[in-house]
Amino acid sequence: MRVGQRLGVAALMTAGAALLSSAGVANAQAVTSAAPVAVAKAEVSRAASRVEASRFAAPGKTLKVGAKGTEVKVLQTRLAELGYAPGRVDGRYGGSTLSAVWAFQKVNGISPTSTVASRTWNAMEAPRAPKVLVPGGKPTRVEVNLAKQLLVLYVNGRVKLISHISSGSGIAYCETATWQGKSQRFCGDARTPTGDYKTTWRRDGWHKSYLGQLYNPIFFNGGIAFHGALSVPLAPASHGCVRLPMQVAEILPGLVGTGVPVHVRGRFVR
Repeated sequence: MRVGQRLGVAALMTAGAALLSSAGVANAQAVTSAAPVAVAKAEVSRAASRVEASRFAAPGKTLKVGAKGTEVKVLQTRLAELGYAPGRVDGRYGGSTLSAVWAFQKVNGISPTSTVASRTWNAMEAPRAPKVLVPGGKPTRVEVNLAKQLLVLYVNGRVKLISHISSGSGIAYCETATWQGKSQRFCGDARTPTGDYKTTWRRDGWHKSYLGQLYNPIFFNGGIAFHGALSVPLAPASHGCVRLPMQVAEILPGLVGTGVPVHVRGRFVR
């Protein structure tokens, strides 16, 4: 690029930054549109990200399960804004909020813990996006990251929901259960297979399977489903299904139709 061109681009970017501070991102986009397209888009994108991050100011107070009050409500509101589904924004730090905190921490490279301290608060001021597992995937799809124990729902190319999960434990089992009126023995490897699938049939409310109760199950690979469970620990613990926190299982059926691509990737290392 010649000197004159570089000076011209610099002048336009400086003008755009000045207007951004006084009139917002929209005005900055209008000004930088006169610059070369690649430079203008990159500068506005970075500026918009800085503005978005600066809108949230973390209270900084350390919170633990059982905490109540305004700071908990701030935490819940921020988690909901970012797509983590903490349940009711009621100022009470319970299990629903905890599962959302875990999901947020995992996406942001923080070892999951029930304590919300400075590192988690700081990350909420400049949050990361979840890792895309299938860059060329359909705009509306579900990605399951077994390594991170995370589910991400994309709708029209945008992150709609991020959830903590518990997938198949990988521990072989044999269990006896009463099924179809008689006692039967079932064995398996408790694995959630990786691969590409699509959502199929579903049930509302509690659905009894031969290995237990599933809440609002959405099946995507034979008898393997996304479903709500009362226990969704940090480590994989299911027979093969993808367990969801109950508040996530309440809303997922309304967000995911039949035939939606499901991509399962990774491997959890204990």
